[in-house]
Amino acid sequence: MSETDQNAPADLREETAEDAPEVATNDRVAELENQLADAKQNVLYAQAEIQNVRRRAEKEAQDARAYAATAFARDVLSVADNLARGLSAIPADLRADEKMKGLVTGLEATGRELDSVFQRHGITKIVSEGQMLDPNKHQAMMEIPSDQPAGTIVQEMQVGYMIKDRLLRPAMVGVAKAG
Repeated sequence: MSETDQNAPADLREETAEDAPEVATNDRVAELENQLADAKQNVLYAQAEIQNVRRRAEKEAQDARAYAATAFARDVLSVADNLARGLSAIPADLRADEKMKGLVTGLEATGRELDSVFQRHGITKIVSEGQMLDPNKHQAMMEIPSDQPAGTIVQEMQVGYMIKDRLLRPAMVGVAKAG
């Protein structure tokens, strides 16, 4: 081997020893850049999660305001049912009687006021008769022979109600029987 060949590995070793701090610094910089990128990504995920939690909380608060009266409304529906039954039970001759006219008028006014309160709070009656049975809004109680297509509601036994876009109480109905 010539003298230059023997010196070559030694020269390389010197260069490597001199480059070692620079390589270590480059590796450290690359590692720090990776950590910084990971930290940025984690911050973005955390911000997105906070935004999702905030939206979810706002939606839950809106739902709570919109549907807070649900339990109370269900209880008041029985009062509305009893008032309607009472009014429908008054015969025509008593309605025409001057002594009873004030009572009947007062009961009818109470019914209208109750309907008005329901409307102000987003409570609406479900239209049933003549419609096709919708299990999301109606509860079929019996089948009735009819000339209507099968599944058509031909009798309503109890009015159903919605509160905004949710079912408050299903309508109890009789549906047309097939054949």
